[in-house]
Amino acid sequence: MEVIKTAIEGVVIIEPKVFKDARGYFFESFSQREFEQKVCPINFVQDNESMSSYGVMRGLHFQRPPFTQSKLLRCVKGAVLDVAVDIRKGSPTFGQHVAVELTEDNHRQFFVPKGFAHGFAVLSEIAVFQYKCDDFYHPEADGGISIMDESLGIDWRIPTEKALLSEKDTRHPCLKDFDSPFIYRPKTL
Repeated sequence: MEVIKTAIEGVVIIEPKVFKDARGYFFESFSQREFEQKVCPINFVQDNESMSSYGVMRGLHFQRPPFTQSKLLRCVKGAVLDVAVDIRKGSPTFGQHVAVELTEDNHRQFFVPKGFAHGFAVLSEIAVFQYKCDDFYHPEADGGISIMDESLGIDWRIPTEKALLSEKDTRHPCLKDFDSPFIYRPKTL
């Protein structure tokens, strides 16, 4: 697998090595050993899958401490725009985002570490989206910031009138009104 660094430290795009022939294709979608060698130590404990139609926007979600989650995301059918927003107080990239298109054809994966809000928009007729988490879901730790917060500068590539959001996702605050529970801790040598 190839690990592509992004403008925000710790957020990476992963491109698996895909073997294609007349029968189709094969690739290793996850290797604990290779992930830990090339990205970071991790222990994924839960896999999730969602199916959504064009225009569905989910996010921007996170879990509050002590139940924070890192996520490894991929789209197995269709196409999504996947986004991570840095919400760590004191971070030099606070409020900035990384966006990547994940599709069934490019097989890319997106790693979003703890301290980031995550969301995606469905760009295809339907999309099946899968992700691994390194902590279990805790509803009492649910949090979010508005996926429609214009100050974030995210081009979701979905016209506003076609966007489909859950009622819960329409109630999240904008970043300027949000008191983040995450603190930036620079890596030490």
